[in-house]
Amino acid sequence: MAASVSCMKHAGSYVKQSLFFTVQRKTSPVGACPRRAAEIRSVRLTASAAADNQRFCLDLVRSRDYEGYVCSLLLPEAARRSSLALRAFNVELAQVKDSISQKSLGLMRMQFWKAAVEDIYRDKAPTQPVAIELGRAVKKHNLTKRWLTRIITEREKDLDDRGYRNLQELESYADNVQSPLLYLLLECLGVKDVHADHAASHVGKAHGIVTCLRATPHHGARRRVYLPWDICMLHGASQEDFVRRSQEQHVRDVVYDIASQAHVHLEHARSFRPRVPAVAMPAFLHTVVLEDFLQRVRKADFDIFHPSLQKRNPLLAMQLYLRSWKKTY
Repeated sequence: MAASVSCMKHAGSYVKQSLFFTVQRKTSPVGACPRRAAEIRSVRLTASAAADNQRFCLDLVRSRDYEGYVCSLLLPEAARRSSLALRAFNVELAQVKDSISQKSLGLMRMQFWKAAVEDIYRDKAPTQPVAIELGRAVKKHNLTKRWLTRIITEREKDLDDRGYRNLQELESYADNVQSPLLYLLLECLGVKDVHADHAASHVGKAHGIVTCLRATPHHGARRRVYLPWDICMLHGASQEDFVRRSQEQHVRDVVYDIASQAHVHLEHARSFRPRVPAVAMPAFLHTVVLEDFLQRVRKADFDIFHPSLQKRNPLLAMQLYLRSWKKTY
C-alpha cells in the first residue's frame, strides 16, 4: 500500500513537471528569439547597405562633379539624396567616353544603363549602388522615365568621338543631356511649371556650352577638339591651334563667340525668373558656377588655357550658399 502511494506521488510529480515543461515550451520566447534576432540583423544589414549606397553616390559626385555636389547639399533635405543619385547617374554616363579604348565597350556600358532604367521602372533595380539610389529617387518622386532615357541616348551618340559641326549641334547635345537633369531635379522639388521648364532648358544649354569650353585644355592634351567647327573656321582657327594651346587672337575669338552664346542662354533663363516658383529656385543654383566661369574667362581675356581657369574658385561654395539663401538664380 505504501509503495502504491509512493508511486502515485511520483506519477503526480511527473505529470506536474510534464505540464510545466509543456506550458513553458508554448509560452517561452526561446523559439521566437532567433527569428526576432534574424529580423533585426536583416533590418540592420538593409540599413547598412542603403547607407553604403548613399555614401558611394556622395563620394562619386564629390570627386567628379564638385560643383554639383555643393549644389545638391544646398537643396531641401527631401530632395538632397535624390539629387546626389541623379548626379551620380550623370557622372557614371559622362565618364564612359573617357574610360574606354573601343566604342563597343562604351556601347555595352550604355546598354547596362538602359536595362537598369527599364528594371527600375519594373521595380527591380540591379544591385549596383548608383542604380539602387536612382531607383529609390524614381520611386519617391515619380520621376519621368523619358528624361533618364534621353540622357543615356544622347551620351551614347557622343561615343562617336567627333566634334560639333556647328554651335546648334552643341546646344542640341546640351539640351538633351543637361536640361533633362534639371527637369528631374525640378520633379524632386515637386515643381511642375512651364516657366521653370523654359528656364531649365536655357540653363542646360549654357551648362553644356561651358562644359565644352572648360574641357578644351583636357581634350587638347589628348589631341581632341570638340569645339564647333563653324566658329573655328570663321576665325581661321585649326584643331592644331587648340592642341598646341595657342594664345593667339583668333583662338581667343573662338572662345569669345562660344562663351557669349552661353551668356545669352543664362540671360534668357533669368528672364523667366519673375515667373518661376520660389520652390524651384534651388534647381538653378548651378547658374552661379556658370556665371563664375564666364567671368573668369573674360578676366583672362578669353585665353581658355590661362592657369587661373584650371583652379577652383575658393569662394564658390560661399557664393552658392548666399544665392541659395536669397532664393534666386
